[in-house]
Amino acid sequence: MDRRTLLAAAGILAAGPAAAQAWRPPRPMRIVVPLAPGGTADTIARIIADPTAAILGQPMLIENRPGGNGSIAAIGVARGPADGLSLLYCSPSIQILNPLMMRNIPYDAAADFTPVIALMRAPKILVVRPDFPARSVEELIALAKSRPGGISYASAGIGSSAHLAGALFAQLAGIEMLHVPYRGTAPGVQDLMGGRVDMILDTAAALLPLVREGRLRALAVSTAEPARGAPDLPTIAATLPGFNDASFNYLIAAARTPPEAISAINGAINEVLASPTTRERFEALGAEPIGGSPEQLATMVQEEIARWRAVITAQRITIE
Repeated sequence: MDRRTLLAAAGILAAGPAAAQAWRPPRPMRIVVPLAPGGTADTIARIIADPTAAILGQPMLIENRPGGNGSIAAIGVARGPADGLSLLYCSPSIQILNPLMMRNIPYDAAADFTPVIALMRAPKILVVRPDFPARSVEELIALAKSRPGGISYASAGIGSSAHLAGALFAQLAGIEMLHVPYRGTAPGVQDLMGGRVDMILDTAAALLPLVREGRLRALAVSTAEPARGAPDLPTIAATLPGFNDASFNYLIAAARTPPEAISAINGAINEVLASPTTRERFEALGAEPIGGSPEQLATMVQEEIARWRAVITAQRITIE
């Protein structure tokens, strides 16, 4: 976070307990996660649930509702009671990417929801197979320019964050690469280690253990600043100014949720995110807590939409 965001978050923290006293959930709450149990999103939701419940005075349950690129979970929250008791865990797909890549989505990504709080960003790293000839971002770009379409990159599927990160990389570098989509990150990484694809740009949490084992070679991190989990890696932006990408997760609620409920939940979760214990658990997953106000989250979402619209339009990326 920049200084302005930190100061704003501090203001929210100061108001948090008062907000929680002004509104108390009358029944147990739930976070609806649009992904299967066991992944980073599910783990982050579980990390924040219990301490938030302790502040607000009601249990906070996790409900996993995968499917439809997040649409099933989104519809469930959007059409449910706007009482603050149901929160939707968002990766960029639901509000940012689906409307840009899908012709028809069964919800209004803007009008059906209200922002609650930004949770975390997780840096990505650019890794290549161990025998790949390029040993830096600069060498990779030069190699790709000498072999148009001859460098391949894996992703977890069309429209996934790794796909878009690779597309952004190619666009800024002015190169042509071959995208190879898989059904998830794991099979793509397996083929990368097996030498069947050349590179991937995905979360540090998934890739750094394999880099440390020598099974993959890391070239750079995706964020504008060095990542805490890999401080020795250069940034892609050092070679490609303007490149800045990280997995961005946050919470939203149904539209028309009472402002006092949003304020209380926001204050409680800001308090949780500021806890050293929470920060340590996030960092173990390669994630960095964000926090801040609902208004700041709304601004972040609009910035992400503008950034990815340019990439998706230029690359003509669609999901049927």
